[in-house]
Amino acid sequence: MTYNGVNHLAMATGDIDKTIRFWRDLLGMRLVAGLGKPGYRHYFFQISDHDLIAFFEWQGVEPVPEKEHGRPVKSPFIFDHVSFGVETEDDLWELKDKLSAAGFWVSDVINHGFIHSIYAYDPNGIPIEFSHNAAGVDIRRNPQMRDESPSVAAKEGAEPRSGIWPEVDTPTPARERVVYPGAGSELFHGKRK
Repeated sequence: MTYNGVNHLAMATGDIDKTIRFWRDLLGMRLVAGLGKPGYRHYFFQISDHDLIAFFEWQGVEPVPEKEHGRPVKSPFIFDHVSFGVETEDDLWELKDKLSAAGFWVSDVINHGFIHSIYAYDPNGIPIEFSHNAAGVDIRRNPQMRDESPSVAAKEGAEPRSGIWPEVDTPTPARERVVYPGAGSELFHGKRK
């Protein structure tokens, strides 16, 4: 199995126009698909050739309170922040300047050893990071574990291990593979019936 990136991250907003203005017009991510009907919208923005971020617009969704990136919480929780890679260090500084000029809070540039990053929040309160790989450091090719007290599974190394989960003993035969139309199919195949 080969992954080719994050197909899309799905977020939520109560104001799709404000969201479009931020993600498309300020950050420069193309708006490449939009679905909708009264009370529901689902819009997709292109991050890269392989990656998208999507937003559902639902009535009543309010921006979340800003939470400092990486700061522990003591309540039900599922998401801390998302980091978008940029090609050059100059791109990082350009984004910092654009966010600041538009009136958004943006952090200083932080050196994490393997990446340089800035932190901000979108209009929905979503914590976002923009990162540039540090010169000469590639953790994808040379994984690093510097945890002073790594978990048991982390001590096993970077590579996926077999034998942890049950093997598939009855794969779905090709003749039984059915793909059903879902939201979005009407963009390419006409109305759903």
